Amino acid sequence: MEIKNLDIELSNKVKIPAIGFGTWQVKDGQEAYNSVLYALQAGYRHIDTAYVYGNEASVGQAIKDSKLDRKNLFITTKLPSDIKTYDDTFKYFEESKKALGLDYIDLYLIHAPWPWSNVGQNCDKGNIEAWKAMIELYNRGEIRAIGVSNFSIDNIKNIYEATKFMPMVNQIRYFIGNTQPKLSEYCKDNNILIEAYSPFATGELLYNSKLEEIAKKYNTSIPKICLQFCIQNGTLPLPKSVHKERIYDNLELPFEISKEDMEYLNSLDGIASKRPLRY
Repeated sequence: MEIKNLDIELSNKVKIPAIGFGTWQVKDGQEAYNSVLYALQAGYRHIDTAYVYGNEASVGQAIKDSKLDRKNLFITTKLPSDIKTYDDTFKYFEESKKALGLDYIDLYLIHAPWPWSNVGQNCDKGNIEAWKAMIELYNRGEIRAIGVSNFSIDNIKNIYEATKFMPMVNQIRYFIGNTQPKLSEYCKDNNILIEAYSPFATGELLYNSKLEEIAKKYNTSIPKICLQFCIQNGTLPLPKSVHKERIYDNLELPFEISKEDMEYLNSLDGIASKRPLRY
């Protein structure tokens, strides 16, 4: 079955399309509108955005103009990383929902465990407060699934121990050479789906000679090797592009990487920067 028709079941039995279209660094206005519309026309059913991307209104307009049935789409957005209070979580959720023009959000994530302006800051108490608000929104039915992004094992344990409510998703920077094995294993053991953002390492992998050899072997491209690698490792990739032909092309994955080649790709380390980016 084509990847665009495949779903993954989250821990709460909600089904999420197995590949998503990312909109980080896609400019609000015509660029974001066109990109999302192309993606929906190509067959993507899962669109990922965030409050801080500043493009939720354009994403929402493209969703509306696509004329696709809302129940067949899966829309993700995120609470800004610096919002760490119970009340503000409700406020920013409502702003995102209004900008997107939607009655409910399919997946809502805490964008990061710390403000991007102060990476590494301890915000344990604030994350618990935000998580409690998100649980309430989930229980009300305003969100179908809730999760986190850029969270470490300790960050996840912090909110779980305070609420006994495990995130359904952890969206992290994940690509060939940067699979965060300990975190990935923890998420797998706790039925937390890993969403792989920057599956091309923000473009750093696209000219890698080792990956070029693998791509030639399968008569395909490096981007497709990167996406298929994520999929076969049980993660959900979120490729991004503003070019129509690439948006369509990234959905065409008519091959499987052999066990031996997957072992080789999983053995690669440090072939691109592992630093956290403002996603």
